[in-house]
Amino acid sequence: MNITVPTLLLDKAKCLQNIDMMVEKASRNNIRLRPHFKTHQSAQVGEWFRERGVEAITVSSLRMAQYFARHGWTDIMVAIPVNLREIELINELASAISLHVVAVNPETVTALAELLEIPVNLWVKIDTGYHRTGLQPQDHTTLDEVINNVENSDKLIFKGFLAHDGHTYKQTEKEAIVTIYNTSVYLLQLVRDRYKTRFPQLQLSIGDTPSCSVLQSINGVDEIRPGNFVFYDLTQQHIGSCSFEQIAVCMACPVIAKHPDRLEIILYGGSVHFSKDVLPQQNGALYGRVVELTEKGWTLPVNGIELVSLSQEHGIIRANEEQFNKYKIGDLIYVLPVHSCLTADLMKGYLTLEGERLEHLSGVQV
Repeated sequence: MNITVPTLLLDKAKCLQNIDMMVEKASRNNIRLRPHFKTHQSAQVGEWFRERGVEAITVSSLRMAQYFARHGWTDIMVAIPVNLREIELINELASAISLHVVAVNPETVTALAELLEIPVNLWVKIDTGYHRTGLQPQDHTTLDEVINNVENSDKLIFKGFLAHDGHTYKQTEKEAIVTIYNTSVYLLQLVRDRYKTRFPQLQLSIGDTPSCSVLQSINGVDEIRPGNFVFYDLTQQHIGSCSFEQIAVCMACPVIAKHPDRLEIILYGGSVHFSKDVLPQQNGALYGRVVELTEKGWTLPVNGIELVSLSQEHGIIRANEEQFNKYKIGDLIYVLPVHSCLTADLMKGYLTLEGERLEHLSGVQV
């Protein structure tokens, strides 16, 4: 591989293993896997899911929905509250695919009922503890208003309730993740039970990689929407969602300077490549772990050498003397990222270990 600039490597074999694992888990638990494509945002990676029978997907923007619709996906959920300024694009997509949108307040539902030209599937988001957005499960007044508005509209097809347990990302114990999941499912079921007489087919959707990775039995919901599992990263390994061996992406960065007096190696690879996501450590911040490339992929993280600082284009590697002396100017250093979603978004494409270039939505004109 002729790598001249910071490049995001993708181990296809690991990626496929991760996909197979989640497909099998969903099948075993008799639930729909609606994977979130915001992590990879790649038509080619999306095909790997389709080859394994996945038919419904989740995205994080209407632009992303448009991209995947053009690549043949016809059942797409946009899992961010509706932005009414994009109503023209909503109508355009709704005329071509089965579009699922999310509402978190009565105002949005009222506006959709007035502005939609084509019926869309509507999900109501419930805040089950993450506190980013969503309706409180005990706020019956607002929930009733939302549901009544939906029921009175011929443009809104009420599908059910969904949640995102983002607070699992702050855990490092399996028991804590399981407790969060069980609590969220309990709250979602309470809300569904309030309306199931009027809407017998209501479904429940939940999705976060830690829960979907840690749990073997996933009960009480109709579908799961994990995304990061396709690549995993150091954050997920820290949480306990995956092992180092399951991390399927790795940055390759040229060495552009060395400082023997402080045992630091300077990479061409900074925050515009990795993002600024960080894992706190006892002795400082961690922005990535160094691995070595082999004929079969890359090794486990090497002891005595870490990515400890990022500026816009520069990365600073701190090493012990043995590791420092392994590298010379012009070499490549391989680094596992802290957050694969953001790293992939910044890098705008992938290079597989077989030398194939894969696209990313960020690098494509939609």
